[in-house]
Amino acid sequence: MMAVLGSAGRLVQFARSSVSLNVRRHSAASLAQAAAAAAETQENRKPKTGILMLNMGGPEKLEDVHDFLLRLFMDTDLMKLPVQNKLGPFIAKRRTPKIQEQYSKIGGGSPIKHWTSMQGEGMVKLLDEMSPETAPHKFYIGFRYVHPLTEDAIEEMEKDGVERAVAFTQYPQYSCSTTGSSLNAIYRYYSNSGSRPKMSWSVIDRWPTHPLLVECFAEHVKNELLKFPEEKRDDVVILFSAHSLPMAVVNRGDPYPQEVGATVQRVMERVGHCNPYRLVWQSRVGPMPWLGPQTDEVIKGLCERGKKNILMVPIAFTSDHIETLHELDIEYGQVLGEECGVENIRRTESLNGNPLFMKALADLVQSHLKSNQPCSRQLMLCCPLCTNPTCGQTKAFFASQTL
Repeated sequence: MMAVLGSAGRLVQFARSSVSLNVRRHSAASLAQAAAAAAETQENRKPKTGILMLNMGGPEKLEDVHDFLLRLFMDTDLMKLPVQNKLGPFIAKRRTPKIQEQYSKIGGGSPIKHWTSMQGEGMVKLLDEMSPETAPHKFYIGFRYVHPLTEDAIEEMEKDGVERAVAFTQYPQYSCSTTGSSLNAIYRYYSNSGSRPKMSWSVIDRWPTHPLLVECFAEHVKNELLKFPEEKRDDVVILFSAHSLPMAVVNRGDPYPQEVGATVQRVMERVGHCNPYRLVWQSRVGPMPWLGPQTDEVIKGLCERGKKNILMVPIAFTSDHIETLHELDIEYGQVLGEECGVENIRRTESLNGNPLFMKALADLVQSHLKSNQPCSRQLMLCCPLCTNPTCGQTKAFFASQTL
């Protein structure tokens, strides 16, 4: 998330071919066309069940960067700043040119809406076949910091006459800073308007060890390992990289680190513990202590110790965006790789348009609908040292839903 604040790197040697990189960097125009096609497919769908796919989002065009940053720095669920209503806009304006430069290097915008639309369309097609009793299904995209915003998506769902609404986080591992913020936005929508939902809401709030998710990651790991020179393959160190958190958040009892670790453990079991590995953390920003070790520091440390064949796996991201395309691919894979003298450094493909991942999403929703439960038992437990009263109110809102 905070990779939007990272420094841009110099372009240097990268083990991955330029053709491979170009495949990942879709132009903003082509992504917009694909998203429009998915939207057109959904236009005539009269849904019984609406699935709201929650994520932070990313600016599709360079001119969207400022508003994206402004909403991010004004999100009190994500961060607390002194005089936030003044400092937030100041930081957003100051950081906009540099972040625009980073997005210009990955095609001029984030592809996250494109991939979310593709995943959603594949998911609802499967659901209509798998669960005819809850069909027709329609997906909606609810981003926190760019359009389509969560609040706008809720309005559309209410207008469409959705009967059963599922808030489906696209973060497999729960954190109060990500999924928690998106769920708070749903609660605040109704609280601020003073209206009661016309739909019955429930939540898929985490899914770090879902078998098909694990299978997707394992498949991508095995495929990428085969691209290393055969004589180097056994020496490859797998680095599972996830977005870091400030230690102040971790120490409040946020479950995110343990859930990311659970995903890593299941993936390594699935690939038969074929290579040595570490769980590392990226996107630290500012002087405060963050959860570590940091991905870039681990790459440096491995190279200093003669381990110069590295596979990076974005384990907490289900589609490409700036943290993968810029931070991992350019800052670490290209710039840092050259500085450290790596022999081969690669990154697994994100889950993006993998049909098995769409099947995982559909299976999660089908199982959730059959359970007739508003949320997981884990969601009802606030962090032991929680400082945000809205979290408890949000949990009570979802727990009170009649399904």
